[in-house]
Amino acid sequence: MSSENEQAGGGAEGAPPEQLALIRESVRKAKTPRAKPRTWRGAALAKDLPVARVLVDKGVLHLDRYFDYAVPEELDEQAQPGVRVRVRFGAGRHRVREGRREGGGLIDGFLVERLPESDYSGPLAALAQVVSPERVLSEELLGLARAVADRYAGSLADVLQLAVPPRNARAEQRPSPAPLPSPPAPEAGSWQRYERGAAFLESLASGGAPRAVWNALPGPEWSEELARAIVATLASGRGALAVLPDGRAVARVDAALTALLGEGRHAVLTADAGPEKRYAQWLAVRRGSVRAVIGTRAAMFAPVQDLGLVAIWDDGDDSHSEQHAPQPHAREVLLLRAAQDRCGFLLGSWGCTVEAAQLVESGWARPLVAGREQVRAAAPLVRTVGDGDLARDEAARAARLPTLAWQVVRDGLRQGPVLVQVPRRGYVPRMACANCRAPARCRQCSGPLETRDGGALCCGWCGREESGWNCPECGAFRLRASVVGARRTAEELGRAFPAVPVRTSGREHVLDTVPGVPALVVSTPGAEPVAEGGYAAALLLDGWAMLGRPDLRAGEDALRRWIAAGSLVRPQPAGGTVVVVAEPTLRPVQALVRWDPVGHAVRELAERAELGFPPVSRMAAVSGPAEAVAEFLRAAELPGEAEVLGPVPLPVPVAGRPRRAGGPPPGEQWERALIRVPPGKGAALAAALKAAQAARMARGSGSGSGGGSGGGSGVWVRIDPADIG
Repeated sequence: MSSENEQAGGGAEGAPPEQLALIRESVRKAKTPRAKPRTWRGAALAKDLPVARVLVDKGVLHLDRYFDYAVPEELDEQAQPGVRVRVRFGAGRHRVREGRREGGGLIDGFLVERLPESDYSGPLAALAQVVSPERVLSEELLGLARAVADRYAGSLADVLQLAVPPRNARAEQRPSPAPLPSPPAPEAGSWQRYERGAAFLESLASGGAPRAVWNALPGPEWSEELARAIVATLASGRGALAVLPDGRAVARVDAALTALLGEGRHAVLTADAGPEKRYAQWLAVRRGSVRAVIGTRAAMFAPVQDLGLVAIWDDGDDSHSEQHAPQPHAREVLLLRAAQDRCGFLLGSWGCTVEAAQLVESGWARPLVAGREQVRAAAPLVRTVGDGDLARDEAARAARLPTLAWQVVRDGLRQGPVLVQVPRRGYVPRMACANCRAPARCRQCSGPLETRDGGALCCGWCGREESGWNCPECGAFRLRASVVGARRTAEELGRAFPAVPVRTSGREHVLDTVPGVPALVVSTPGAEPVAEGGYAAALLLDGWAMLGRPDLRAGEDALRRWIAAGSLVRPQPAGGTVVVVAEPTLRPVQALVRWDPVGHAVRELAERAELGFPPVSRMAAVSGPAEAVAEFLRAAELPGEAEVLGPVPLPVPVAGRPRRAGGPPPGEQWERALIRVPPGKGAALAAALKAAQAARMARGSGSGSGGGSGGGSGVWVRIDPADIG
């Protein structure tokens, strides 16, 4: 015994008998520690299938392939396809001892398959360690990840970082619950309000794979309707997956599913769940214990077994676009899953994106809509306040609140809460005709026209200066910048209605629900809380601030946000009224008045097809320092049909603000070029950009930025950029 243990009261001799017994028992149960060999030098290899094909977690394009390793006999049983492993990577050919390659740093990876021999002629390094015998990477998930990586010009390792959550040992050691039997098919419920709603549920319950674009009626019933579609799929003995834009939407569908199925029938996958809980839920899905999954975009890769339905709600929401490389969109991932697994597909929203309209127009999906009588019975009354009304309104000039809006708010507060939607700060206006408000676009590429620092008018896409512009709609020659949203709306409303409480919901503090008592609820788009019993009225302020953004989707996005806010208002028969402050003649405003988002999306799709805009065409953005972008475009072997627009300078970010994904560092001047290809050439464009980026990184052209498929010298490549002007 050491001298330290001989000190009075300091060792085991001074411990009470109970503690001594615990110490002896712990020593008796403890296993003799054994260090893992560093290289398995001299160790025998597995007799059957001695080669392991491994995907290393490097995430760089020029290493986006598999590497072969030798399987030591001791790891033969654990080294199964789909498990996490650790390997040594980066050893040179000269570091070979006893026929085994040695050296290099330890990195993580996934074992993809076992082979009888390798097509690599040189000596192989051995697997260093099997991290866990849990087979987390299935063949189906690997195929999906590869398809996503190819579509977005990214690396397979980056996609798997999004698809497979980090390991948590405690969650992995706990067994998952036993799977429960299939529930009975649900009643149609409120699906009967739609022309083919009941038939859609019947097809899912009978094992069919219907594909539908669902234009949901206003009101809170959408969450229960989505839950019924999931239950109908479970009734057929298959699994279901639904992706929602935020945690508030997940909570509503979670409550609806629990009411229909009870506890333990579905898993909830969100980034806010915490690593252990999220991994435990993910494992329950992977092991087949749970066959229904709902969650945010983190759930789009959920390994649901025997998938029968994939669903997405509000696909136009920005949160469905992943910010980490290669920045896939949840809608496109679910479309790939529907094609890969030949399962049902449901895209639902109060509004309708152009991509959704294209799915219906192409015949790939069927429309799931209600008749006009049902729409009129469920939607609120929509009234407009245009520029002419504001000019004649003395109250609007004095208090920036139109008389009509003031009257609707006053009457609504007698019945319940009133919602006031105000655009976020930071919307950048674009140029429009001062007479008819038509967006000003370039005559060469149809990009948005803008002025930089009060200079000449130029295109935001191709950079071409525009002189002598005139409006193609009305022939006018004058331009105007759109109105910027008000900052003091809540203060002004508080002064206008001093006895009414004012609640705010925005980026810093988002409310989930508000009571159904008279109150003013001022919210930014997307942060509107749900009111008990619905809002009595809604006021949509500063419509030009959203319609005037320099973005191809400005009109579509404004209509989507207006309809989302209006859907929280009571129907017109119950007195619900919506007032929108925007020019009444504009197409999105007219679509809101008629409550016809599908018609608006169809017309937008036809116009984009004529002009060659996405989603009819495919686009990619290449951004970075001017010299790097020019060099990249020279080296890329683009398809012959590709059209390069630009490059044009990007705005210089201000120091102190968070850096946007794919944006330049603070204070740096970057340029961006847009590459457009016709339909059917998107895969060729992605392959060409990926090859060019991989070659650039292999040459070691400087340290690159992350995200997209960012790489050498800060060049950033993104397929299907969200903001193209």
